This record gives sequence, structure tokens and C-alpha cells, in this order.
Amino acid sequence: MAVSKIVLSSLIHIRPITCAASYHTRLVPHPPDLVKWIKKEGGFVHQAVKIFPQEDNETYGLGLVASQDIPKGSLLIALPDHIPLKFESDAGDGADSVLVDLASQVPEELWAMKLGLKLLQERARLGSFWWPYISNLPETYSVPIFFQGEDIKNLQYVPLLYQVNKRCRFLLDFDQEVRRALASVKPNDHPFGGQELNASSLGWAMSAVSSRAFRLHGKKLAAGTRNEVPMMLPLIDMCNHSFNPNAQIIQEEDDSQLLIKVVAETEIKQNDSLLLNYGCLSNDLFLLDYGFVMPSNPYDTIELKYEGALMDAASMAAGVSSPNFFSPAAWQHQILSQLNLVGETAIVKVSLGGPDLVEGRLLAALRVLLASDSETVQKHDLNTLQSLSAEAPLGITNEVAVFRTIIALCAIALEHFPTKIMEDESLRKQGVSASTVLAIQFRIQKKTLIIDIMRNLSKRVKLLSSKETTATQG
Repeated sequence: MAVSKIVLSSLIHIRPITCAASYHTRLVPHPPDLVKWIKKEGGFVHQAVKIFPQEDNETYGLGLVASQDIPKGSLLIALPDHIPLKFESDAGDGADSVLVDLASQVPEELWAMKLGLKLLQERARLGSFWWPYISNLPETYSVPIFFQGEDIKNLQYVPLLYQVNKRCRFLLDFDQEVRRALASVKPNDHPFGGQELNASSLGWAMSAVSSRAFRLHGKKLAAGTRNEVPMMLPLIDMCNHSFNPNAQIIQEEDDSQLLIKVVAETEIKQNDSLLLNYGCLSNDLFLLDYGFVMPSNPYDTIELKYEGALMDAASMAAGVSSPNFFSPAAWQHQILSQLNLVGETAIVKVSLGGPDLVEGRLLAALRVLLASDSETVQKHDLNTLQSLSAEAPLGITNEVAVFRTIIALCAIALEHFPTKIMEDESLRKQGVSASTVLAIQFRIQKKTLIIDIMRNLSKRVKLLSSKETTATQG
């Protein structure tokens, strides 16, 4: 996994929190050999799989590389079920009971903190079974919750700023909850061996989990189903990300024992990195959870708020203004309700980009609000109205007006960034900090995405306009 930046002192040897560690510093200077430990515990590691320092222009860390060619289908790593670190507790003793109570206060969307508590418990436990793994974890992480205030502002993207602030607020509040819970705990029942936690140590644990854990199937339940269980996979979590991976994770069950394997999905050449697909995620999630940004990410999106004033401003800028944005007709309002864009429980967050280019709900809303009559609209179902592949279902004039309005929305979104791409590129070359580089890289990718959407839609407008001209002349 890509690693970088924020430091937390070891819970085994308490040290002041500092930001001076190098990007690939591990928790202890000379940690145990992770590969030897996995083999000793009954796991398997291919002889050609090696841990190797990796870095590019903006990312530093430890990854896995092939020391020789590895054929497609080869088993690369196998972990028996007792090696992954999971949040499993029957609350059988006082310490586990306190840990379970604390975990119950973590919201589901921040599931990484729940497993993070288990990670902190094992980090504090002398002689922990997982110490050979934990001691190899990075001392720092490059996620935005650890950015300096100025670098958080440097992200320049309000939806991400909201998420960063939300996570920071949770950590500060949860820190107080943990302190209150541990204040009256007996020494023998202290889940962290009597050691004090704070927002930084909680943030380290949450970041360690969010950037390294996988959500896999647990053991088969009585009903034959399986729960999805977040777990940390020693060594496997050193595989870096690619949308075109050369390896994949496979789960197998043998004699009621779950085995987690990594298998070569393609031939892996000597000196190539081992790559897994972390998921089809936006750059918001890659940066929030993993601390890196994917250039030209096909799954990246721009988030907008559907509201009459913004849509009206965009349509006016596009020269296709309509009073329907503020005062939709009854039949238009009914469709907007079906799209869940109006009403008490409306979800007004819409997006541009990603595989769909334009979120279907936004596309349908603009098509309907810019339509001249209800009869034409009612000939089509909601799925057709939401589909970009359904070319001009309400006519070419309507479709051109819709695309021009979306292009104007993009222009408005672009204007909300205080700097231009050329300025960002220039600043990135001025020897700024790694977190500043990440923030700049993030906002460059967002601006580039907006420009790409505008170009794509402009081509569609040109093509539609030429068809309309041809039809008129015919």
C-alpha cells in the first residue's frame, strides 16, 4: 500500500508524537521478518515474492515485487485463518468487554475505527501474536486527517473538505469517549494495557485499517450464509493498487478452515510489482482512506447539489433558461419526486464523471425540465430518461439544451477552484511538502475531470447539431 506522512508513537515504547519520521519508517527500527513469521505460522509465500522499498514522484513505501518471472495462475501468498487480524471478541473478560463497548459507539461508515481498536489493543499487548505484523506497519500515513490546516484548504474541493472535517471531529469526540470509558476501568480490565490513547493514536489506527484492510467473507454461518468481515492481511496488504491488477485474492475453505490466497492473474515479469484492485473508487475515497490519488481515474466524479438556483444559473449561462427550475409544472414535479430530487427525504447530491459521465437522475431531471410538453416525456419510462445511451429521447433540441446546461454546470464548478491547473503545476514544482503535493495532485485531477466532461459533452453537442442541420436540410 502507498504510505506516507503522519506519525504516531509506539504504544509499546511511548514517544512524543512528531511529524519528523521519513515516509517509509516502520513502527520499530528493525521489525521481525514478516515472511518468516507467515511461513512459521503455516502460511505460504512464493520464493520470488520479495518486500522492496518503492517510490515514485509522490508516493513512498514498501511493496511486493517479483524477483523472477512468475507464471499466470501461480500461488503467490496463502494465509491460514488464524493469521488475519479481525475484530473478534466474545467479551469473555473485562478488557474485551470494554473494547466491545467502545466499538459499539463507532458509526458503520467509519468501520475502520472498530478494527482499529483491536489493532491498538494488540499493539499494546506485550507478546502479541500479531506483533511481527504490527511492528512492520508504517509509522506514518498520508491521509488528509493528518494534513496541516493549510494543506486541507489546499484540497479546494468542498465535498472532500466536509469529509475530512467530519472524520477529524469524530476522532476528537471519540477520544473523549475513550477517555471517559477508561477512567474508571480496573488495571486488569484495561484493553490497552494501561496505556493512554489520544486522537492521534486513534487516527493512526483508523488510517492503518482503512488503508490496508480488506472486507472478505467470514466463516459459514448456520444458515449457510457468510458475513462480510473486515480483516487485515499481513503481507498481502503490501500489494499496491491498479485498475489492471496482475494478482487477485481468492478465499477457499478446506476442512472448515478458511484460507486466503493471492494468485497471479497474469504472468508477472521480473521486477514487476504485485498489484491488486482495491475497488472502483473515486479519488475522494482513495485519498481519504489510502492516502494517494489515481491519475486519470475512470471512476472519479464531481459532486454537485441539485437545487433550482444552481440549475437556473447554469441554464441561463447556456442560453437555454427555463422558468421550470424554480416553478416546475405538476407533471414535472411528479417526475422529480420519482427521481428523489425533491421532497422531505430527497437526496440532492448528484455527480458528474465516472463510467456514466452524467448521473442518471440529473440527466433525467434536466431533460424533463427543459422539455416543452408532457406528452413527449410520458412516452418514455424513467430508465430511458436517465440513460445517456438513449440518444435524445425528447428530441435533439432538448438534448442539446441539456448538454449545454451541464457544460455550464461544469464551468461554474471549475470557477469555484481558486487556482488554475497551470498555477497548480507550477506550485507543485517548487519543493513543497509531500502533503501539499498530494493536495495539489488531487485538485488537478478534479479540474482535469471537469474539463474532460466539458469536452466530451461539447463533442456530443456538435454531433447532435450536425444531425439536426442535416435533418433540416433534408
